[in-house]
Amino acid sequence: MVQDMKGKVYLIGAGPGDGGLMTIKGRELIRTADVVVYDRLVGREVMEMIPADTETIDVGKNAGNHPVPQHRISEILAEQAEMGKTVVRLKGGDPFVFGRGGEELELLLSRGIAFEEVPGITSSIAAPAYAGIPVTHRDYCSSLHIITGHAKAGGELHIGFDALVRLNGTLVFMMSVSSVGKIADGLLQAGMDPEMPCAVIEEGTLPSQRKFVAALSEIEETVRSNQVHSPAVIMVGRVCTLADKFDWFSGRPLKGKKILVTQPAKRASRMAEGLRALGAETVLYPCIETTPIRPLEIPAGDYDTLVFTSGEGVKSYCSWLLESGSDMRALAGKKIAVIGSATAKVLEGFGVRADFVPTVYSGRVLGEEMVEKDFVTKESRVLLLRTDAASRDVTDALAEAGIPYTDIPVYRTKTLSHPALSDLESFDLVTFTSRSCVTGFAGSQERKVFSGVRALCIGEQTAGAAAELGFDVICSEKATIDSMLEKAAAL
Repeated sequence: MVQDMKGKVYLIGAGPGDGGLMTIKGRELIRTADVVVYDRLVGREVMEMIPADTETIDVGKNAGNHPVPQHRISEILAEQAEMGKTVVRLKGGDPFVFGRGGEELELLLSRGIAFEEVPGITSSIAAPAYAGIPVTHRDYCSSLHIITGHAKAGGELHIGFDALVRLNGTLVFMMSVSSVGKIADGLLQAGMDPEMPCAVIEEGTLPSQRKFVAALSEIEETVRSNQVHSPAVIMVGRVCTLADKFDWFSGRPLKGKKILVTQPAKRASRMAEGLRALGAETVLYPCIETTPIRPLEIPAGDYDTLVFTSGEGVKSYCSWLLESGSDMRALAGKKIAVIGSATAKVLEGFGVRADFVPTVYSGRVLGEEMVEKDFVTKESRVLLLRTDAASRDVTDALAEAGIPYTDIPVYRTKTLSHPALSDLESFDLVTFTSRSCVTGFAGSQERKVFSGVRALCIGEQTAGAAAELGFDVICSEKATIDSMLEKAAAL
């Protein structure tokens, strides 16, 4: 029996732009795909979910500009699947709501290629929701109608305006910015009240979202005078009067702010998600990458005090204990010091509590306070478990006090290179969670002085490194992501 080598295509709705609106099933399929074929309207946050080693194909459809014709997109999907690959076709919104998803499946069906459709949240509902407008409300309407305002090239709109007006429901017009005048005229000629409330929502669900509310007779001028561009939806109906009353999105503290997140990719999500929840647009720009060192040779029995200066050190060492057939009982009788509360929390995740946390998140303070408080003495046998690129802050403090120590790297820190940012001034804030993130970022840029660029830093050591490069430094009250978010929200 010959095995069928054909792959499978998953037609997935990426939602309207906010990465939090991506379905769990869609997210899981993206992470396991061999190749992702995507459109322009797929939001940046969703694109960041694609693993770095996954092949991507940009078919970049834009309003009035299709560099890859529709028939060719279908062929690409078939060709990739026929190579035995798992293919994700990623489309903005929902593939079956004016997304031409059915057209793309026709060719797959004709070639016997397996496929699934994973629905996405359509912007026809999500954009109004983020603008404070419920598309249905018992006191205002009894029906919802979603209409495309986009005609085929060279064609006319074919919309039953008379029928829409008689229905007296909420109307949502998608892909309608260029045809807003024709839509308004059609509704007016069909007898709709010129004062009927309307709303236009541009870039719905994104931090850059804008909304405008006007009467039907004024909606075309509102779109033109405010230079509204695609993607946008236009709503017509009395529910639009609720736009201010139910607006929960516009008042978030970081609305309209653009923030660069430089943490390692695998740890940046919590910072980015927290900033997005506050209304900010985030751009991931990981400047370092950490990997555990294996094999490790650590004669832990020869030491009575272990010192961790990062959560990554804790993860690498404790994971190594488990990998080597041991467990946390190997730490019995040993004292453990950590650099801050975040590192202590990682240690607690392995069922172990830290014995010592300095008053300030700083390697120098950690070393000095361990000495001052007699946590370590000249009789101690101290083992530092850190990165291969660690600073001398802790070791200098121990050496000055005559404290013997052994410094063993348990993970590597690699600086990542990126194209230099030409629009750095467009960011309201850059976040740094370690000194290595600062140096890694600076190494990727053409400029060497960063005066005028605000940097939010996790502690004094990180802040000092940023200040040396000229950043306008803001330091969190505590050395935690939560404290950084609180500081950002108060800016």
